[in-house]
Order: sequence, then structure tokens, then C-alpha cells
Amino acid sequence: MVLGQTAVANRTKTFQAAVCVLNSLQNNAAVLERLRGHQENPGFQLQAMHGFLHRTGITVAELDKLNIIHVTGTKGKGSTCAFTERILRTHGFRTGFYSSPHLVHVRERIRISGSPISKQLFTKYFWEAYGRLEDTKDAHGGTMPFFFQFLTLLAFHVFLQERVDLAVIEVGIGGQYDCTNIIRKPWVCGISSLGFDHCSLLGDTMEEIAWQKAGIFKPGVPALTIRQQASPLRVLQHRAEAIRQCPLWVCPELDQYEAMVGPVILGLAGKHQRSNASLALQLSHSWLQRYKVEERGDGLSLAQAAYTPGCPAVTFQPSAAMLKGLQETEWLGRNQILRCGSVAYYLDGAHTTASMQACVCWFRQETLQRDQTQGPGVKILLFNTTGERDSAALLTLLVPCQFDYALFCPNITETTSSTVNHSVSVCVQHMLARCRDNQSSWQGLNATGTTNQHHRPLVTSSSSHSQVFPCILSALQWISGREALEPAPAGLFSSSVPPQSTGLPVRLREAGHVSVLVTGSLYLVGGVLKHLESEISTTGDHCDQSLGS
Repeated sequence: MVLGQTAVANRTKTFQAAVCVLNSLQNNAAVLERLRGHQENPGFQLQAMHGFLHRTGITVAELDKLNIIHVTGTKGKGSTCAFTERILRTHGFRTGFYSSPHLVHVRERIRISGSPISKQLFTKYFWEAYGRLEDTKDAHGGTMPFFFQFLTLLAFHVFLQERVDLAVIEVGIGGQYDCTNIIRKPWVCGISSLGFDHCSLLGDTMEEIAWQKAGIFKPGVPALTIRQQASPLRVLQHRAEAIRQCPLWVCPELDQYEAMVGPVILGLAGKHQRSNASLALQLSHSWLQRYKVEERGDGLSLAQAAYTPGCPAVTFQPSAAMLKGLQETEWLGRNQILRCGSVAYYLDGAHTTASMQACVCWFRQETLQRDQTQGPGVKILLFNTTGERDSAALLTLLVPCQFDYALFCPNITETTSSTVNHSVSVCVQHMLARCRDNQSSWQGLNATGTTNQHHRPLVTSSSSHSQVFPCILSALQWISGREALEPAPAGLFSSSVPPQSTGLPVRLREAGHVSVLVTGSLYLVGGVLKHLESEISTTGDHCDQSLGS
């Protein structure tokens, strides 16, 4: 977001007006607070979706025609969806893809054949859907969907109007009570890796979280999951067994495919992507099998096949199109590398301990290779977290990267001159206070290092320096060696913690190359991408982008 701007939508049905109206809907943070206050009826938001769907002019029966692949999980569900969509697109199908959150543009959430829908299509379908909801709100107590609910409704509307062959739908949070779970008859369901996230909503144990995720299982619909820990896997199996004709298959390791076809190249970097790719192979294979069955009209489905609970899915020989799809998959902000001159930005929105462990492994491997070929460089961490994330736990995992500098800023893209002349909101003060807490945690880790079971230091990062910046832009300007365009507004910092100098250290100025890891929040990654994209288009500078090595 940009401070100092107010979204006042006029009644001209333009794209900008649509974005203003969309942003006026209750945001997800506020809705999460409401959900925590409705633990006695956790499904009330999903229940409301049925009314909103009807008011939008879409029937549940029409959703059945979208040939949906429904995917949930704690981490990797977005990457799994991206792999799956790319595989099926490579097979020649016209795909729809709904995911969240977006990184730069809200249109990223709704994709047709791999590309975000155009401004023209977004504008057209937005006002169609919103108009129907607004016209009927008085008869329904003035209720309107919140941000994520509306975008889910809009995605359904777009995919139906654009007549996609199939739609890959990523769950927002959980599964059982998620807005996307209004889907009644998906063709296949998938569950990626499970872990702890949104515990106040989903539960404090892996078993509770697994129960929530398994809420997307449906009668007569095959379900697939990667290998999970034994206890949550049993929960998934029990929920599947309780549903009529819902077999749950456990995906094989990617190694088993490679035994048949040789090394499988993935467009997304990181060892953790191998399980996501295996799940995507099974999801796309299952969809293709059923598609062929539907074309033949013989009535056979995978869900009616002989099934033993917990049995592994059959390893098949991937087609050339599947292998091509895996190799060509792109997914912004996940293991993405953007090189701008001597500075390489490593972008990964990891925000759970498991995903951060994978991120650290990827970053260390990539920078080790860079140091070996270009000589030692400077490593910088740009970090922020939101919500209920355990920032200290995530920062502890980052210590082994041995950063020279650690930068902390809120997910505010930039501050404007109007910010200087007005009191800063309590919300912004809270975000900056969190950044200072993160800085304190990092300084504590600097002083002590991490220890092994014998309490001996494993890594000491005493040479690391840290700074807090008021926005993403000021942090990026510091990295690139330029002073801020304007002073940081004094009101952004409490009197007890003055703003720090943005002067560039000599070591950074003279570095042969710089590696910047941006992590902790997908919104932070999105803000960085937005600025880098804007700078490239304005200055004409060249940046090389890769989604992997």
C-alpha cells in the first residue's frame, strides 16, 4: 500500500474505480479477527458464500462444470497449483487458475492460460459481479462479501464466462471452512505439505490442522497427498474413509519417476519443490484420466476403483508434455532470482519454519555457487513478518546464512510527502514497532550466535549490522547506493528510537557483487517486485530474471 492515498471510487466503471471499490471491502486481516471471534460458528463465512454466489447469478451446479482441481496445504500449495496448471496447459487445455495472495497486481490472482487477466477483462467482469451484489444488498441486510470472498466469486464468474477447460483453485486458509470450499464436485483434490500456520484458526496440533485441510474431500472424488508425518496422515485417511468413495492416495517420490525418464528438471528451485512436483504430476494425471473417461462416456472413475486406505499412488511414466510443463513452470516470489547489475535479489515469501528452512537451504546453495564463480560478495537480508508469525523463530533459522547486513521494514511500498504533514496511523506505528522488535531479535542472535546440543557456537554473525527503514523503497535505495528521495518522516519513529542513517557503508559500495534475500512475507516480496519492475520500466535498466538457478 502507499501511505497518504485514499481510495475514493467514482461511479465511472473504470479499472481504477474497480480497484478502489475492491480495496474498500473488508480486508483479510479484519476478517481473520472476526473469524477468531466466531469460534462457536467457524463456518459462518462459508455459509455466507452460498448467498453471495446466488446473488452473483452463479449456481453451485454451474461450478460443477468448471472441472476443478482443488488444492490445499500449509506450504507448497501455490507451487503445486502452478506446476499442475502448467502441465495441463502444455497438454493444450485452456486453463483457469485462482491463487492468493497477489504480489504486485490483484489481477495475478485470476489467470487464464497462465496469464493474469487483462485490465479490460478484470474491469468488465468486476462490475458485472459487483453490480449484481450491490443491487441485491438491501434485500440482504446490506451485506457484501469481504475482499477474499469477492475475488473468489469473481474468479468463478470469469472462468465460467471465459469457458475454460478446467480451473485450478488454491485454498485460501485451511480447507473445511475456506470460501473456496463452496466447490461441490471437484474432479480431484490435493494436499501439499502440512505444518503450523494460522494456528488460532486451524488448531495448535498437526492433527487438528490435518482435519481442517481434509475438509475439501468430497464424495466420489479422488484425493492425493504427499508423504506426511504419520499422525496427521492418519487423520487425512480417517476423514477420507468417512466420505463415500473418496480414496486418498499417497504420492511417490519424484525419484521414482526419474528412474523411468531420467533427471526431471523443475522450473522452480529448491529440493522442497520435488514433492510439490510429484503431487502435481499425480493431480494432472488423475485429471487427464478422468477427462478421457468423460470423453468415452463409459462412466468409470478413479474413485470407483479398488482401493486400500493409505496405499501409494501408482507411479506412471510422465509424458513429454508433463516434463515440459514442470520445466517451464514459473511462480513469482517463490525461489525467484532477479539480477540487477551486480545486485541479485533472491525472493522467497517463506513465512513458516518449514518453508524458511527450505528457503535458507536454497539461498545458501545459490550464493555459494555465486561466491565460487565471482568471489566473495556481500549478503543482505531484507525481512518482515505479518500476523501471528513467530519472527524470532524465523530469524534464528536465517542466522547460518551469515548476512553482512540485516534490514527491516514494514510492508509499505513507500512514504509520501503527505505522510510528513499528518500524524501516522496507529497501524503503521505498530508495524514499525514490530520491525524494531525483529531488529532486536536479530541483534540478540548476532551477540550469541546459535548453539548445538553441547551449547557450543555453531555460527556467529557478529559482523552483521542491522537497520530499520520506514518503507520498502527506502531499504531498496540504501541497497542500491542511493539516498532516499526524501527524508524519512520523523513521525514514523518514536522519540526514543530515532531514524538511522541511510549512508551506504564503504564495504557495500566496493563490493563486487551483492546478494539480497527478501523473505518472511509474500507482501514484502510483492512490494520489492513492484519497485524493481517500476524502476526497470522507468530507467530502461536491464534485469535478468529466473525462477531458480
